[in-house]
Amino acid sequence: MIIYHNPRCSKSRQALGILRENAEDPDVVEYLKAPLGQAELGELLKKLGSPAHDLLRTKEDEYDELGLSPNTPEEDILTAIVAHPILLERPIVVKGRRAVIARPPELVEELL
Repeated sequence: MIIYHNPRCSKSRQALGILRENAEDPDVVEYLKAPLGQAELGELLKKLGSPAHDLLRTKEDEYDELGLSPNTPEEDILTAIVAHPILLERPIVVKGRRAVIARPPELVEELL
C-alpha cells in the first residue's frame, strides 16, 4: 500500500491512522517533498478510474490562477499538478491496481 500524504492535513492523518489501526504499514509518500511526475500521475489516474479534475484541490489559489476547470484537458491538469504539487487532492491511497481519494478518510476501508 502507498499513501500520498500531507502530514499537515487532518484528513490525511486520519486516513493513515485508519490504515495503521487495520495492521497496514503503507509506504508514505509526502508528495509536497517528493512531487509526482506526469507519468506517475497518469498511472495514479488510471487506478482511480476517475476524471483528472478529481485530482485537484479546487480551493487552492493556484487552481484559479491557472484557470483550471472541469473542462481543462487531462494533460494540462497533470502538468499543473507537476508544477504545483499543492493542487493534488489528498490523501490518495493505492493498493495494487486500485486507488481511492480518501475524502472522507473512511474510504480507505474499500482497499482493506
